Amino acid sequence: MTMMIDLTLPAPAMQGGQPTCHVEERRLMAGDLPYTAIICHFRHDSMAGTYIDFPGHILETDDGLDAVTYPLEKLFRVTAAVARLDRASGSGRIGAKELSGACPRADKPGALIVNALGLRRFDEIVYRSVYLGRDAVRWIIDSGFHLLVSDVYESDSDPQKVFNDLFAAGVSTVCCPINLHRIDRPIVKLTALPLRFAKATQLPCRLLAETE
Repeated sequence: MTMMIDLTLPAPAMQGGQPTCHVEERRLMAGDLPYTAIICHFRHDSMAGTYIDFPGHILETDDGLDAVTYPLEKLFRVTAAVARLDRASGSGRIGAKELSGACPRADKPGALIVNALGLRRFDEIVYRSVYLGRDAVRWIIDSGFHLLVSDVYESDSDPQKVFNDLFAAGVSTVCCPINLHRIDRPIVKLTALPLRFAKATQLPCRLLAETE
């Protein structure tokens, strides 16, 4: 039996001190039948909830692809390996040896899911106090992954050029996922689907894992 696990953090109700969704009621007519349509007006930035970064999110690594032109087959039901760690808040850099040792072997998976924090959510640790080392990023690139979902990425105090290196190599990233601990298989099918907004290279997306 296939089980779907929703890895998507809902967009916040407030962002920048403003509501992200304003609901309008509009009275309309269908022939002689009056009805009230509910219309939503959205106002949020591209990092609302769980969101995807394409390489073009950094100008210097822009490959010309956006949410409209990015190949759908690289986002839909991609075979993904799941690397599990249990890092505590403040535990620092994750190296290539540690990450590769936690990663199951699979036949050419296109995506990698890094559950670095165990049962902890990304927002339950000191911000950016656990992060991918540059050698770990190089291992991800050399392993041929084109899509990375992780609950940790960069460090502010010890910058590793994580996003610069990933995007330069054509690897897209999904940030702020939740429920990674619920994935109980080493290999899953992963889907990350953003809306088709022209010119958008960073935007919220729905993130799903399928397990058998």
